[in-house]
Amino acid sequence: MIALTLAEIAEVVGGRLHATDGSPVVTGTIEFDTRKVTDGGLFLALPGERVDGHDFAAQAVASGAAGVLAGREVDAPAVIAPPVQTRHEGTYVLAGDKFGEGAAVLEALAKLARYVTDRLAGLTTIGITGSAGKTSTKDLIAQVLRPVGEVVAPPESFNNELGHPWTALRSTEDTRFLVLELSARGIGHIAHLCEIAPPKFGAVLNVGTAHLGEFGSREGIAQGKGELVESLPEDGVAILNADDPLVAGMASRTKAKVVLVGENPGADVRAVDIELDDQARASFTLKTARGEARVRLALNGSHHVGNALVAAAIALELGATPDEVAQRLGSAQRVSAHRMVITDRADGVTVVDDAYNANPDSVRAALKALATIARSTTPARRSWAVLGPMAEMGDDAVREHDEIGRLVVRLDISKLVVVGDAARAMHQGAHLEGSWGDESVLVPDAAAATELLLGEVRPGDVVLVKASNAYRLWRIAEALLEAGTK
Repeated sequence: MIALTLAEIAEVVGGRLHATDGSPVVTGTIEFDTRKVTDGGLFLALPGERVDGHDFAAQAVASGAAGVLAGREVDAPAVIAPPVQTRHEGTYVLAGDKFGEGAAVLEALAKLARYVTDRLAGLTTIGITGSAGKTSTKDLIAQVLRPVGEVVAPPESFNNELGHPWTALRSTEDTRFLVLELSARGIGHIAHLCEIAPPKFGAVLNVGTAHLGEFGSREGIAQGKGELVESLPEDGVAILNADDPLVAGMASRTKAKVVLVGENPGADVRAVDIELDDQARASFTLKTARGEARVRLALNGSHHVGNALVAAAIALELGATPDEVAQRLGSAQRVSAHRMVITDRADGVTVVDDAYNANPDSVRAALKALATIARSTTPARRSWAVLGPMAEMGDDAVREHDEIGRLVVRLDISKLVVVGDAARAMHQGAHLEGSWGDESVLVPDAAAATELLLGEVRPGDVVLVKASNAYRLWRIAEALLEAGTK
């Protein structure tokens, strides 16, 4: 963050000083975990379900923080955020924030982030949204732009009203690009995030069924996602997926320049001649108005082609040549954990850990990658799909889980292990689609799935593990890999 005194921060957020004359200067990072406090940093006192950050204010300052941003008076130098008068639509609610102190801190943090990003004249902010692929695309964009200048991007999927300003405030005078994910749980949420750090570039990847329970329909999701392109300035650039009609239709909702990407012949940045190798890594020809180049991705899964096109379009708009884009995309590596991490055990078992998150679109992509890897040899390898629940499906949960179970059968996956009763419809869908016997099994939890797999997986098998983040199914993948070292 740029250097600011506590007095300056209080003025920016409309707060008041407590136990300080305001002269301490914040030169370090902003943190909400006392274990990560840096010298000269600012500690965020946020209430939680089990602990309240206000109780750790003195500890944070003792660890080097210059002060605290708090919702009430604490036993340390602090800026006290003013109470929130009006909540934004779709606003993130902190568990345990019964007095609204956390909301006040988040609102102050948003004001501070807007002030800092406005002060950084050389900063270009890039926003990404979509039902699936935001984190992978964010990681690709960051790697493609890093040869040009310093890039700040969030770790993992840190994309809500805490993660968004927290990431933006990592920017300094040396930062050239700020790459942000924008998540939404309701109408108005993305618009609010865009106010915190206004984007110059906005990319909409897809409109799927993630958060369907909150939006009610894909059209509702499209309405919310399109708030990103509506926020762009006239000299901005909207990157839209030409292969998704709901996304392509957002072109009429922005005053910015529109660049269409995809396999669609009408796309401005296209992928043609797509090929997959035995690890489901894609190669394709990148076609642009400025020429073409062959791209070979090191990432696993054909869905990364679309993600790569978004990164390519942004780099091209910023002056890169097709050859430069191809080289940068080819050298890009997986950054975030538990996302299509493919590991071969010594005995030939391949474990695909894609367990960080799951929605219908990402599960379909992962299953297709599993099928590609399994069929890359003759004879085909035995394949396992170990799938847990997909969260936030609302009234469509049974149908969406049922359709995934049916897809497993249609892709000729050898074995399906459904983890948890919330995903039972996957197991039922597989049986209804293919009259399966013991090819599909429903187990109560990760421990039961692990026990089954350790007993039945044999050398040469390919095992995909995927579920929504809350179910922590990566523990299954970790257990399989640990067993392979014994």
